Amino acid sequence: MTLPRTPSFRLDGKRALVTGAGRGIGLGAAAALAEAGAHVTLVSRTAAEIDAAASEIRKNGGQAETLALDVTKVEALRAALDLRPAFDVFVNNAGGARHAPLVDVTIEDYDAVMGLNVRAAFFAMQAVVRGMIAAGKKGSVINISSQMGHVGGPRRTVYCATKFALEGLTKAAAIELGAHGIRVNTLCPTFIETPMTRPGLADKKNMEWIMSKIKLGRVGQVEDLMGAIVFLASDASALMTGSAVLVDGGWTAE
Repeated sequence: MTLPRTPSFRLDGKRALVTGAGRGIGLGAAAALAEAGAHVTLVSRTAAEIDAAASEIRKNGGQAETLALDVTKVEALRAALDLRPAFDVFVNNAGGARHAPLVDVTIEDYDAVMGLNVRAAFFAMQAVVRGMIAAGKKGSVINISSQMGHVGGPRRTVYCATKFALEGLTKAAAIELGAHGIRVNTLCPTFIETPMTRPGLADKKNMEWIMSKIKLGRVGQVEDLMGAIVFLASDASALMTGSAVLVDGGWTAE
């Protein structure tokens, strides 16, 4: 008898691009992919953060370089990617939130969140995928969505709208790109403790609401997502596309 072998989780020889890579989930994604053997390009507006992160990755034996730019500047991103070889893995992570009751949402805040979470994410994926297709590369796109792309939440009308949009984009893109061997999936975390979420987690009332929803009784850490990112990037998920991986502590189970 010949036993089946587990597909490799390794990413040796692969090139990965991670946006919003200077801190939080993006930093965790970059570290995880580098540890699995990928050459990682870290993207952020804040050069000092990604330079420090890339330096630390290299100290730990990984391969990393940086690209300091604002992903909402679509033409600048396209130009930068045109100068680089095609990528095998894209973690489309850059995003943000400005929470407010529906009746108080300003046009400025709506445009800012939509511009980053939907418009920038769409065109960043487009630019990366164009490179994959031109190079004849099979690849993996991981759109960082949220549990809020599957449920609603108070004060989160705009944020939920953007993440539901990202879920729809992912499914439609998976249909188009399957013929090229390019897989597109979402990773949907619950509340993860990061520099961006820490102020909200410090609010007692907000934390009581969160704890009433997370069945495992704790907020997530960046490390809780790193295995799922490597899984989605690697051959271990070779038959997955158009899917959502929920790492939500059971939030969406009811």
